Amino acid sequence: MLTFVLSFPIVVQIGLLILSLAGGLKIYLELTKGVCNSTVQLTGKTVIITGANTGIGKETAIDLAKRGARIILACRDTKKGIAAKDDIVRHSGNDNVIVRYLDLASLPSVRNFATLILKSEQRLDILINNAGCIALEKRLTADGLESQMQTNHFGHFLLTNLLLGLMIKSAPSRIINVSSNVYRWMKTLDLNNLNSELSYNNNSLYHGVYYTSKLCQILCTRHLAPLVNSSGVTVNSLCPGVVHTEIFRTTSSWFQMLAAFVLPIFFKTAKEGAQTSIYLAVADEVSDVTGEFFRDCKIEKTSRLASDTGLAKKVWELSESFVGLKPEERHY
Repeated sequence: MLTFVLSFPIVVQIGLLILSLAGGLKIYLELTKGVCNSTVQLTGKTVIITGANTGIGKETAIDLAKRGARIILACRDTKKGIAAKDDIVRHSGNDNVIVRYLDLASLPSVRNFATLILKSEQRLDILINNAGCIALEKRLTADGLESQMQTNHFGHFLLTNLLLGLMIKSAPSRIINVSSNVYRWMKTLDLNNLNSELSYNNNSLYHGVYYTSKLCQILCTRHLAPLVNSSGVTVNSLCPGVVHTEIFRTTSSWFQMLAAFVLPIFFKTAKEGAQTSIYLAVADEVSDVTGEFFRDCKIEKTSRLASDTGLAKKVWELSESFVGLKPEERHY
C-alpha cells in the first residue's frame, strides 16, 4: 500500500493529505457543535436583535419567534429587514415581528432607535447585540470613530446603556453580546490606540481592529455584569464559531470569493452558529449566570487579557467617553 501511495506524483500526495486533514477538521467541527435543546417559551417577552436581517441574527430571530416572543429586528437596511421579517413570520407562524431602523455606525441613529424603543415598548426582556462587520481598510464614521470599532463595539455599547433602564424594569432580563474567539489573537491592548488614533493595525496578527472590537465586547461584558447583577439583569458574551454568513461583505472581492468557496464546506451554517445565542436567551440553567464567555453552549475560560478586570474598567470608561454617554444615561 505504501509503495502504491509513493508512486503517485508529489502534487497528488499533497492533495490527498490536505483532503484528509480537511475531512478530519470537518468531523471534529461536527462533533463539537453546541445545540440548544431548551423548550422554554417566550410568550409575552420582547426581544431586540441587531443585524437580524441575515445570518446568525435571522436564525436566532426565527427560533425565538417560534417560542412566541415579540421580535424587534434592528437593521440598517430596512428593505432587507422587511424581507427577513416576512421569512421569519412564515417560518415561525408568529406575526409579532417588527422592523426598526438602526445604523450602529451612527451614534445619532443609535440614540434615535433607543428613544423610539423607550417610547413604544413597555418591556425589553432580551437584547442580542449580534450585528458585526469586518473591513480591511480604515474608514472613519461621521462620529469620528473607526467603522469596525463603532459597528462591533461602540454602537452596541451605547445601545446597551440607553436600553438598560428598561431592561432593569423588565427584569429578569438578559443581554447577549455576540463576540468571537479571534480576540485570543490579542496579546496586548493599547488603550491609547483604541480608536486607531495612532495607527491602523488591521493587517497585524496581534493587533487587528476586528480582534480589538471583539476583545472590547468581552471586557465590557465582564465589567457590566456585577454592576447590574442585583437588578436581575444578566450579561454574557459568546463566540458563535466560524460561520458561513455575510460578515465578509465589506472585504475585498478576492477575499469574498475565497470565503464563498471555503466557508460552506468546513464551517457552521447560520442556524448552527445561532445555537449559543439562542441558548443564552432561553435556557433555564443560565438564568443566573452572568459575566461569562460561552462557546458551543458551554462556558469557556477566557484569556488572561480578557479576564483583566482592571483593563475592563478602563475600556468601559474610554467607551463612555467615545460615545458621549451622559450621567443620566447610566443605570448602575
